[in-house]
Amino acid sequence: MTVRRIAEILEAKVSTGEDQLDLEVNAACGADLMSDVMAFVKEKVVLLTGLVNPQAIRTADLMDIRVVVFVRGKAPTDDIVDMARENGMVLLSTKYSMFLACGRLYESGLRGGGIRDIA
Repeated sequence: MTVRRIAEILEAKVSTGEDQLDLEVNAACGADLMSDVMAFVKEKVVLLTGLVNPQAIRTADLMDIRVVVFVRGKAPTDDIVDMARENGMVLLSTKYSMFLACGRLYESGLRGGGIRDIA
């Protein structure tokens, strides 16, 4: 699924990475604990989180996650946007809760991003 399609499904605002909307992702991971992200994430995943701070961007970069979606109407500050831009990431923001955002993506065909997921 492309980032563009994810943005459409989630009615998301793009904060940075407009030039990467055709990037393909294979799975999604929803987490606010970055240790969970580090333990379970696999390749080409989009991270959905309510954690809007530098740690989320650092963890995403460490795990080679190129797309981060902030849920619950949270928007990144300018320093977070700058940090993501420097790391070549796409940042999206959606009004949907974590549960609904993950559900909408799952319903549209995007599956789990954890190595322990069975779907």
